[in-house]
Amino acid sequence: MTERLPLSAFIIAKDEADRIHKPIESVVDWVDEVIVIDSGSTDDTVAVAEKLGARVIRNDWPGYGPQKRFGEDRCRNDWLLNLDADEEVTPDLAAEIRAKFADGSYKSADGWRIMIRDMYAHESTPAPWAYGYHQIRLYDRQKGRFSASIVHDTVRPEPGARIANLAGIMAHRSIRSLDFQVGKYNRYSGMQVEDMRARGRKLPRTRLLTEFPVSFLKAYFVRKYRKYGWWGLILSMNYAHARFLRVAKAYEAELMEKTGKD
Repeated sequence: MTERLPLSAFIIAKDEADRIHKPIESVVDWVDEVIVIDSGSTDDTVAVAEKLGARVIRNDWPGYGPQKRFGEDRCRNDWLLNLDADEEVTPDLAAEIRAKFADGSYKSADGWRIMIRDMYAHESTPAPWAYGYHQIRLYDRQKGRFSASIVHDTVRPEPGARIANLAGIMAHRSIRSLDFQVGKYNRYSGMQVEDMRARGRKLPRTRLLTEFPVSFLKAYFVRKYRKYGWWGLILSMNYAHARFLRVAKAYEAELMEKTGKD
């Protein structure tokens, strides 16, 4: 039997029955516990998670950061591993984490950044050029917690906390389909505008002209979507539209406020 690490893995989820098994199966055999924070699934998410050995806790949706902080508080270990419902720990990353706990070197840092790379429905592994970003996902909650932002779910380390990088990657299956992607960025852009207005931030109107072309070029060349061929063209267009939609919704909110129809 694989020795379990003194590590709690937690996942926030809603209506993820078709893919919640991926993150759970990638860690359930070697972490101390897997906790799923469900915000009101109407599909079989809860049943699937429980069948795989996760403990499911219901909590109505308060926003990304607050939901992850709720999850942190339900874990019994101080060392935490956070995954989203559309992510999974790759075998190489699992082996690296287990090795660090075996020799105690995980304590050489208070938080570990993990490279999270995009993987699409037609792929079995992330492409070598896949867009990715580092986030602190393995950490001591005494030295850092998720932010309280309703939009941004990022671990904020305490002053003086030691942060290092792991070599392994986490696979990110963020897009079930194009239909799903469009709905997701439509919802998310609305939350972004709500967050910006709450903070008193305004976007220049000139970005209505520049946001789409600049974002398209960023996606196609900087994010290397061009390497996916025609699929990369589609991804770049959707990325640009998502960025433009945020600016458009912000301007719409200003118009509504000025006319007293907010």
